[in-house]
Amino acid sequence: MATSKVSPDFDRLTAEIQIAAPPERVFQALVDPKQIVEWWRNDVVSLEGVELEPRVGGRWGYQTNKAVDGKNRFRVQGEILEYDPPRLLAYTWMANLHRDPARRTVVRWELTPAGGGTRVKVTHSGLAQEEESRRGYSSGWPDVIDRLRRFVER
Repeated sequence: MATSKVSPDFDRLTAEIQIAAPPERVFQALVDPKQIVEWWRNDVVSLEGVELEPRVGGRWGYQTNKAVDGKNRFRVQGEILEYDPPRLLAYTWMANLHRDPARRTVVRWELTPAGGGTRVKVTHSGLAQEEESRRGYSSGWPDVIDRLRRFVER
C-alpha cells in the first residue's frame, strides 16, 4: 500500500511503496515509453505522445487523451536532471494545469533494494506556490505508484 506525506513547508510531496520486483525491473518501467503508457493509464485517461530520452539533459513528456478535473487535457514536459540506473531518476515537471504552467517543479524517483524487492520513493518538490495542484498530487502520486507496482508485479 502506498503512503504519502506533505512537507511542513508545503513544498514537497513524498509517496512510497514496496514493490516485489528488483530495482532493474522497476527502473525499466520508469524509462521505457511503451511500458509507461501501459502502467500510467487509469480508468479515466490514457497517455498519448510519451517521449523520454533516458539521459541527463534528455527531454520527456506526455499528455492525456481526455480532460483532467474538468479542465484541458493534461500535458507535462521537462528535462531529465539525474539518471543513475537502476536507482535514481529525476526530472523537471512543467504542467499545463499548474497555476503557473511555466513553473518548474521536480519529480525524483529513488529505488532502493529492500526485502527481496524494491522500495520506491517519489518526491515531487517545488509545489509551495501550487496549492491546488499539490492537493491533486497528494492523492495522485500514491495512485500512480500503486499502478506501477501492479504493472511490475504481474
